[in-house]
Amino acid sequence: MKIVNSLVENALAVVSLLATEARSMRLTEVATRLDLPPSGVHRLLSTLCGLGWVEQDPETDFYRLSMKLPVLGNRFLLAARIPNVCQPVLDRLAKQSRELVRLAVLENENLTTIGHAQGAQGSLICQSRAFPTLPLHVTASGKAWLATLPTEAALRLVLSAGFGKPQEFGPKAIATADTLMKELALTAKRGFGLAVEEAEPGVSSVASAIKCDDGQVVGAIAIVAPAFRLQGKRIRELAELAQSGATELADVWPLRAFASGELHVPRLAAS
Repeated sequence: MKIVNSLVENALAVVSLLATEARSMRLTEVATRLDLPPSGVHRLLSTLCGLGWVEQDPETDFYRLSMKLPVLGNRFLLAARIPNVCQPVLDRLAKQSRELVRLAVLENENLTTIGHAQGAQGSLICQSRAFPTLPLHVTASGKAWLATLPTEAALRLVLSAGFGKPQEFGPKAIATADTLMKELALTAKRGFGLAVEEAEPGVSSVASAIKCDDGQVVGAIAIVAPAFRLQGKRIRELAELAQSGATELADVWPLRAFASGELHVPRLAAS
């Protein structure tokens, strides 16, 4: 039986929203976005401010996430050996592809970017939009993961998030359930995710899901490039690099140790 503490759930929802938006927000906007009463949100924000997780701008009264959570997240990544294990793989793929490589981890049905490496140089560098949480239907990483799921589960995830507002994503963004289902079937058949000017104009990407021996998908690795460079046989070349990187990361995936209790995480000093 699942037991949910609504107060804790709402507090974490507030923190998650502020982290996803990464900007200052009005109390009323937070309440509206979360569909919660403003009075309750005000109490939550006041408590979070008192605990140091949230800050309030004294001039505007807007709320924003403090650096306490990012610092804690960085401690977790270090304890889990994510940089030590994963970064060399990202660096090598970036050098081989001469493009931008990004690593996203899967947690609570969300893909979150936690690492990257830039392989392009000079004026050829791809200045790609960075999403804190990846929109699944318009990113190669999102498609790569969705294609491993049952059709109903994949559709539920995308529909719950929505296809986005007009002009929010790129000119070729998927906007209907039928198109999404066809794209995921194609993704499963070819074995990698592909997004051509879907997340943003002028930028394309290929990606491979990171799947461990037990079949569990733990993340995705993507290679991002200007759309004019990601065409024809170049798509397959970069897809093969992404697949090789995903296979390597699956073999050494550090977060698996948490599930088995093999990894000791040092106690953090009280802050």
